[in-house]
Amino acid sequence: MRITGGRIKGRILSTPKGLLIRPTSDRVREAIFNILGQDLTGFNVLDLFSGTGSLGLEALSRGARHVVFIDNHRKSIELINKNIDLCGYRRSGMILKRDLTRGIPWGYSLLRERFDLVLLDPPYSKNLAPPLLAEISAEQRLSDGARVVVESGKTESMPAAFPQLEMVDARVYGDTRISIYEFRTLLSSTS
Repeated sequence: MRITGGRIKGRILSTPKGLLIRPTSDRVREAIFNILGQDLTGFNVLDLFSGTGSLGLEALSRGARHVVFIDNHRKSIELINKNIDLCGYRRSGMILKRDLTRGIPWGYSLLRERFDLVLLDPPYSKNLAPPLLAEISAEQRLSDGARVVVESGKTESMPAAFPQLEMVDARVYGDTRISIYEFRTLLSSTS
């Protein structure tokens, strides 16, 4: 597994052994950032169910200012730490160990800024994304025009919209569905 673009393109990442963690493939990561665009200069990014940290590290490689990685598994936290160090992003990447099935821990100081990009890659087939998307929409912690990228199994259907989020793109790559939402502060008042 490697970084697919940006300043540290080609950097090899540490990968998990076993089946507990399902990293996003290089092909899917590259496709996501081709859709989003290669320049994320100054972005604040929230990487939920981070796994290896590869999605957030791709964002940092493309100029993101700051990434908050959240995962609940000890092995994931170890991998994220190792990969942050391998990529040289210790100052730009912060890690929270939290169970996202209980919601996003918005009360932490790391989550007080507005985010420009949210990367959401929950375990497939557990229907974890829709409640988190509803929470993200309601919480108002995204900048206007922010994108939320959801990775899910290709057979999982994702809602087309939430009060402040509207799906703007959806694609399938092998067994993976990528759904991209855009956050609009005025979306609910014009609908």
